[in-house]
Amino acid sequence: MSSALRHRAQLSQNFLTDPRLVASLLDRFHLGGDGPVYEIGPGTGIITDELARRFRRVVAIEKDAHLAAELRRRFRACPQVSIFAGDFLRYHLPSQQYTVVANIPFNITSAIVAKLTEARHTPDVAYLIMQSEAANMFAGCPRESLRTVLLKPWFEVEIVHRFRRSDFVPAPRVDVVMLRLRKRCPPLVSQHDRQSYRDFTTYAYTHWRAAQRNPLSRIFTGRQLHEIERDLGHPILHSPSALTIADWLRLFDHAKTFADAQVVAHMAGSERRLVRQQSRLRKTHRTRVGKCKV
Repeated sequence: MSSALRHRAQLSQNFLTDPRLVASLLDRFHLGGDGPVYEIGPGTGIITDELARRFRRVVAIEKDAHLAAELRRRFRACPQVSIFAGDFLRYHLPSQQYTVVANIPFNITSAIVAKLTEARHTPDVAYLIMQSEAANMFAGCPRESLRTVLLKPWFEVEIVHRFRRSDFVPAPRVDVVMLRLRKRCPPLVSQHDRQSYRDFTTYAYTHWRAAQRNPLSRIFTGRQLHEIERDLGHPILHSPSALTIADWLRLFDHAKTFADAQVVAHMAGSERRLVRQQSRLRKTHRTRVGKCKV
């Protein structure tokens, strides 16, 4: 293995070795066309090569400068392939329709998914190779989380292939799958209600009080909750993850009907506050780790 690939392995990226497997996956999902298709972290170019056979335009973003240079040499005779040396998390996504096919670095999986699904212009479909544990989290298996409740109104999420560990070099120590994120058209929540829904679900999750008879009593009255439970067909249990995405969508509809102006104003900005809080916690953690190393 080259020094560049050893470095990428340290960054939690394992490379597919069999082009026939890549070709069979692209055939299976009928991937191809005018494009463009974007690849994140192409590494040795085994996926890039198959994409170039099927799409009129392939854009591969490679953070490692040495690998990017090797890829440029390899695909210099392929005008439909563009290699960009840089960090995908800083890359400006296109405004037109596009597809993503990528074997992503495991250590930044959440950041990549967030960038793709929260962008102003999201992909029509993304096929992402990632750790099985992370894929289950995004798919809501075995239960939904705040992350999936914020994702699923706009994307269908499904694990579509399970790899063998021997499909990669170096062989990963964890199970690896391909996750498909397919944009819903139309979405389950309108663009007008997008931020209100995200603030409502974030507020409900972060203020959930399992010890209370009605954990959503900060938002609804007891009578309203009784009517909501009758509509849902089951009681509101003492864990937000016990509710399905369908339940959350119906709860949001009820919130638009029942919640008074003061409650709505209090919920506004909940997602932004949570993101800011998590950012501070990560910064504090990095600072403490750095002090420990010293």
